[in-house]
Amino acid sequence: MARIKNPKMLIGWREWVAFPDWGVPGLKAKIDTGAKTSALHVYEPEVFERDAKRFLRFQIHPLQNRDDVSIPCEAELVERRRITNSGGQTQRRYVVRTTVELAGRCWPIELTLTNRDQMKFRMLLGRSAMSGQLLVDPQLSYQGGKRNTKTLYPQLAEIDS
Repeated sequence: MARIKNPKMLIGWREWVAFPDWGVPGLKAKIDTGAKTSALHVYEPEVFERDAKRFLRFQIHPLQNRDDVSIPCEAELVERRRITNSGGQTQRRYVVRTTVELAGRCWPIELTLTNRDQMKFRMLLGRSAMSGQLLVDPQLSYQGGKRNTKTLYPQLAEIDS
């Protein structure tokens, strides 16, 4: 019997993900098989050039309903793309690539950057990012494990005391 080299991981409808390239230890993501493209909540995006390439500098508030934790990030700008959101509105969004980590497994993804401040989750993980990596059971949650935000972000202990 042939062994499967890298079986797909079973996940639920929401999971904790990390972005090791950006120093983001964790944020909650909604897993959305109806969305082709992944989306991440960012603020203060700024395009700049380095070595004749276009980059994007931006900030991430990784925790919903908290703006006291902010992580500065940079990524090479892939393009600006028209995306139709769940409300049917078309937006032009920045597109970047990075590595996502879920339950210790890492792989490259492409995602759009937008304002998700009014949404329950800071991140939406779409089909393109899941392809070949994940299987989704919508009855499950946090199959990669739950995270303690004060462990992920020790500065919260100081802020909350």
